[in-house]
Amino acid sequence: MKKIPLWLSQCSTLWFTVYATMAAFMTYFSMYAFRKPFTASNYEGMADFSYGIDFKTALILAQVLGYALSKFIGIKVISEMNAGGRALAILTLVMTAELALVLFAMVPPDWKLLTLFLNGLPLGMIWGLVFSFLEGRRVSEILGAGLSVSFIVSSGVVKTVGQWLMLSHDITEFWMPAITGLVFTLPLFISVFFLMQIPKPSAQDIAARHERQPMDGKARMAFFTKYAPGLIALIFTYMLLTGIRDYTDNFAAELWTSLGFGNTPAIFSTAALYTSLFILLTLGLLMFVKNNMRAFMANHGFIFTGIAVIGLSTLAYQFCYLSGQAWMIIHSTGIYLAYIPFNCLLFDRMLSVINDKGNAGFLIYLADAMGYAGSVGILLYKSFFDVKLSWLDFMINSSYLISITGCSLVLVSAWYFHHKVVKPLRLNPQLG
Repeated sequence: MKKIPLWLSQCSTLWFTVYATMAAFMTYFSMYAFRKPFTASNYEGMADFSYGIDFKTALILAQVLGYALSKFIGIKVISEMNAGGRALAILTLVMTAELALVLFAMVPPDWKLLTLFLNGLPLGMIWGLVFSFLEGRRVSEILGAGLSVSFIVSSGVVKTVGQWLMLSHDITEFWMPAITGLVFTLPLFISVFFLMQIPKPSAQDIAARHERQPMDGKARMAFFTKYAPGLIALIFTYMLLTGIRDYTDNFAAELWTSLGFGNTPAIFSTAALYTSLFILLTLGLLMFVKNNMRAFMANHGFIFTGIAVIGLSTLAYQFCYLSGQAWMIIHSTGIYLAYIPFNCLLFDRMLSVINDKGNAGFLIYLADAMGYAGSVGILLYKSFFDVKLSWLDFMINSSYLISITGCSLVLVSAWYFHHKVVKPLRLNPQLG
């Protein structure tokens, strides 16, 4: 056994957690530099774009379509992939995305949409590949929370870097995404090297969370059919959350500008820092809930609370109880409090409770695929049916709809799994 994996298999839980969290965090953080920087620009010089919608919206749609297709592909690829090929797959996919960003800078405007579609296509599978190194462990909550914080922080940081490159170094808005990716290429390779040193779950991990195995098509269909009502409620909830999360992330520049922060690049990072610290501390507490049934229901509670915060904070802002900056930070915190459990915590605990053979990658990508389909739907609706409504007003209206509908769906899911899984397991509590 190599030195680093040997040390990780023998060190304390604290040091293993710190190492694995940092390796996963930096890997996914670096990946975001190849995905999100282009949204830091408004592309105001493209007002004559001739496809009937705003140029930036068209770019985001193109990338999200590629990203969504990648999620559907990932349902099969991620759930079936063995451990040996994950690290090489991460590097190959991200470098393919960087090549697409170089083409984005070089091709004519009409072809730029295709390059961003090609950019999103490989990146959609990175989350599942990275989380595959972390799932099925006694400390999966803190590992997952640390990984999830990466896309809160990185989204703000890479946009700050992108705006800094344009404002301070005269990099054009079309070359800025590729240059930002280049800045993070070496950190990506170093992070993946450390990530691939993480050993497989120990015997104690398997005893606590059950072994995670690849799933073929037959196993995936059988699993979904068995738990369809609860999974459908969760997936529709996640569709709503992904839609508003993507909207607020992709159009953060426009939203902050409408609130008076248009010339403050650091606002992206500042807001992300407050949100990420709260999320890491809050969701990390689930690590201390040893009973899998209680933790599974606690995840439902966090999701419900986060969705409620989306609506209540918006109401407080409209009645002038919150400033624009405070509202954006609290609103974002509510989104991620509800959104992040779907990306790692919820399904990992679900598998630990039900003890069916499978892996969290399948469930995450099933939800993700539908989630990004919802994101595309929201963008299309805003572009073609609510064209005159401002970015800010559209978010306000959407927040109320998502809050009411999402809270209802979470209650349905909690009721279903309580009667389908939790209540019967009380007769055999050692399974939880």
